[in-house]
Amino acid sequence: MNNFSERVLTSVVFVIVLLGAIIQSNFAASILFFVIILLCQREFYNFFKPTEIKPLKYVGIIGGLGFFTISSLVTQTQTQLITFFFLIPLIYLIFVIELYRKKAQPIQNISFTILGIIYIAVPITLLHEIAYFSPTSFGQEYNYELLLGYFFVLWANDTGAYLIGKRFGKNKLFPSISPKKTWEGSIGGAALAMGITYVNIYFFNDYHWSIWLGMGLIIVLFGSWGDLVESLFKRSLNIKDSGKLLPGHGGVLDRFDGIFISAPLVYFYLRLLTLQ
Repeated sequence: MNNFSERVLTSVVFVIVLLGAIIQSNFAASILFFVIILLCQREFYNFFKPTEIKPLKYVGIIGGLGFFTISSLVTQTQTQLITFFFLIPLIYLIFVIELYRKKAQPIQNISFTILGIIYIAVPITLLHEIAYFSPTSFGQEYNYELLLGYFFVLWANDTGAYLIGKRFGKNKLFPSISPKKTWEGSIGGAALAMGITYVNIYFFNDYHWSIWLGMGLIIVLFGSWGDLVESLFKRSLNIKDSGKLLPGHGGVLDRFDGIFISAPLVYFYLRLLTLQ
């Protein structure tokens, strides 16, 4: 099986599992996002294996999964908001644990441990929270339509950029970070993503068109930046792919890099709408 066939087959299975879990129920979606955080944080901390930087991998993963779990339970009113305070000792234990590890780069170890939570667990948690936005406000009811629409636009942006860039790309977008990305690909991805945004407006019409338009613009802009940020991390550490879990694609981080900046901004946008 060649690389293209592997890439297509992996994409089909990936999409079926992701959409199936999101549509199935809030419980299935919660399990899915829990696993995604686990895999993404694991890959992130493994970035530093060849270096002297040794983040507290398991403490960071526990912190990230704890943040997601508590957030999910609070959203579904199965626990109180005050439960978040139990994460405070865990965060500051990172400093104490590092004190006794006697590693060569203690400041970097602490910093990258916390970054693994902020960069991965928090955005994926906020993405999950998007599913609890009704047409006008956040609540306790799970609505998968907005979450589906988010992924459709994100994937359209990635797919359009890949296909148009491969066929027509000539002018480099950010050669020092990602030599293969081009302006032509970026414009093609944005055009396809906004086209899918229009489709979302038509099919998911419980939400006002302005909500979808705002989301589409944020995903196009910040999703592309999220991709570049992960490329920046990998290039600075001389890494080609974040992992090998997904044949033809690389690692899980490589598939979700567009989320890490766009999801928090979409969540922020929806929260702003509730202030009106």
